[in-house]
Amino acid sequence: MKAETEADIKDTRKTFLKGVRRVVVKVGSGVLTGKDGLNRKVIRDLTGDLCALKKKNVEVILVSSGAIASGLKKLGLRKRPDAISGKQAVAAVGQPSLMMAWEKAFENHGQKVAQILITRDDFNHRERYLNARNTLFTLLAWKIVPIINENDTVVMDEIKFGDNDNLSAMVTSLMDAQLLVCLTDLDGLYDRDPRGHKDARLIRLVDRVNREITQYAGSIPGFLGTGGMGSKIRAAQTVSLGGVPTIIGNGTRPGVVQSIFKGEEVGTLFLPQDVTLCSRKRWIAFTKAPKGQITIDPGAERAVLDGGKSLLPSGIKEVRGEFRLGDSVVLLNQAGKELAVGMVNYDASEIRKIMGLRTSQIEETLGYKHDDEVIHRDNLVLTNGLDEEDGACR
Repeated sequence: MKAETEADIKDTRKTFLKGVRRVVVKVGSGVLTGKDGLNRKVIRDLTGDLCALKKKNVEVILVSSGAIASGLKKLGLRKRPDAISGKQAVAAVGQPSLMMAWEKAFENHGQKVAQILITRDDFNHRERYLNARNTLFTLLAWKIVPIINENDTVVMDEIKFGDNDNLSAMVTSLMDAQLLVCLTDLDGLYDRDPRGHKDARLIRLVDRVNREITQYAGSIPGFLGTGGMGSKIRAAQTVSLGGVPTIIGNGTRPGVVQSIFKGEEVGTLFLPQDVTLCSRKRWIAFTKAPKGQITIDPGAERAVLDGGKSLLPSGIKEVRGEFRLGDSVVLLNQAGKELAVGMVNYDASEIRKIMGLRTSQIEETLGYKHDDEVIHRDNLVLTNGLDEEDGACR
């Protein structure tokens, strides 16, 4: 994080906001809910902000939490059920109220909305990923505001986004948005929890997410939500690799979105990275849920990290999980450190048969050969550190 003057920070904000024509705004449960259920005043205020943006020809995509929180309030429950079926039932009760509140608020401005409920599985398959993208682009062309939430009533652990911060990052990438705004019940990222430390300092600008920043964030979720500040930092880090800035701000503050777009020093601005990933590599790295792990030997580690090479079967030491051709897997070294994420050319069972072998032995072992590479370099993304070669798609 670079030391910047207040003038520098303000100029930086204006530079990044100047060209924004499509924004993803994520609103957390802590913003949307109050003691008596949904906080309709906050919803009205935010709706006014978003409609004001649309009048300035900025396309708005809203990612809204709050279904489970709304359901808890409607049912008079004090805590989330432990059972998955209970959580899903609470979400089913709360989602209609959440959507109705948004729809009524937007109607007051003559603005139509559309509800989109998705799971990570919709993003894992390239065709469904592109279909979701086309549907959302159609809604935007029709001047309709899409309101997106995870489909909590049917989602299982293996197809969960984890939280709506992660979902908002994926939607930002999916829709080629130029800005992600995460609205929470705090003013932004602090160097310590402001709820317990009066001397906590608000961090205005983050040029790169590093260990210091992640330590600031913590990861303690609130009562109503699943994502704490840590998940928002990860979302900011994800979209930064697509060349997109993120602003984390206080959604309970009236006019917060308009203040952000005026370039005011609101919240925390996370800058995009200089080296970015193309859309396919972002999909592989962040959108497709990894289905397994492959451990590689030191020679393969050097070839992948330093040589910019593909992964060949000769360097593979162990395969964990059951995955199929086209799935994403995590690459580990023999110390268990994560090195990269890649899309495989063979099923797990096939890789177990050919691991340690030369490429010339693949066909005689399997009776066929899809490719020489288990993971081609074009379908491989390093976990830490990118160069121009890593970001490019060929």
